This record gives sequence, structure tokens and C-alpha cells, in this order.
Amino acid sequence: MVPIPSLWLPILLSAVVVFVISAIIHMVLPYHRSDFKKIPQDDQFLESMRKFDLAPGDYMAPNAGSPEACKDPAFVEKMKKGPLVIMTIAKGAAPSMGKELFQWFLYTVAVGIIAAYITGHALGAGATYRQVFRFAGCASFVAYGFALVQNSIWYKRSWATTWKSIFDSLVYALFTAGVFGWLWPR
Repeated sequence: MVPIPSLWLPILLSAVVVFVISAIIHMVLPYHRSDFKKIPQDDQFLESMRKFDLAPGDYMAPNAGSPEACKDPAFVEKMKKGPLVIMTIAKGAAPSMGKELFQWFLYTVAVGIIAAYITGHALGAGATYRQVFRFAGCASFVAYGFALVQNSIWYKRSWATTWKSIFDSLVYALFTAGVFGWLWPR
């Protein structure tokens, strides 16, 4: 067994590497540019939304409010008629990604800690690069990617977007595994 504190370097370095790679994926490579569709006449749409003065949060329409109300014929008709809207409302603000980038970095550190925990319990010091790569890669892939699927299943997120993000997760996992394999205690 290898304790987590002795793996601080691969945890932090893998977080930095994933952070940089994710920036390249999202700012340089074009394949995520189609993740969100533009609403036609978005100025008019946004103006009509402002009238509702919705607090930040997640919303769904139509929304029955309870399992019993889902059986109401009026609700069933609304569902059939469509559209189904699932949306997140956030406060208006000047474009800035500082808070989100900081949270993303903390998340990459958390994934590194998970990879360290699982790999450190499965293997001891002196494990081969390949053994470490396998455990750290699998643990980090599961941490980065598997939760994305439920958003397509339950919240109708585009499967194409989900698969692109799962591919990103695989890339992040491969680099995390490589860093852990390289810096594993001998």
C-alpha cells in the first residue's frame, strides 16, 4: 500500500496536466463548439425570460410537481404537445471564467486523490509503470467520465455532446495514468 500523502506530486502534476489539456481541448480544438445550439432571436428570448425574474437554479417545463400529478390528463397533454424544457438559470455577469477555472482545477486535484487512493491501495511501492497506469487510468476515467451519461439519460442532454465529453475524459485519464506511472514510488 502507498499512502496518499506520498503521492502528492503525481496528484498535483496530473491535475496541472489535465487542466492544460482541457484548456487546449476547449479553446483550440473545434469539436466542442457545437455542444450548445444558438436560440434564434436570442435577444427577444432573453427579454421574455427576464420578465419571469427566475432565481438561479435548474428548471423544467412542463413540471407536474409530484408523481401523482404526472397522471393528470392536462399534464399528459402538455408533455405530448411539447416542447420539454430543461434549463439552468444563472445570474447575469460580465464574461469571466476565474471561479469556474478554479473549481475545475480543484476537481482535477480531487480526481487525482481518488486515483491515488485506489491505486495506492491496489499496488505497493515499486509497482511497474504498466500496473500503475492501469489502476490510475481506470480510476480517473470513471471519475471524469461516467457521471456524464446520466445527464443524457435523464435530462435529455445531447448524446453527441456526452460522447465528446467522455472522449475528453479518456484523454484526461490517459494523461493522469501516465503521470502516476512516471512518478510512482520505486
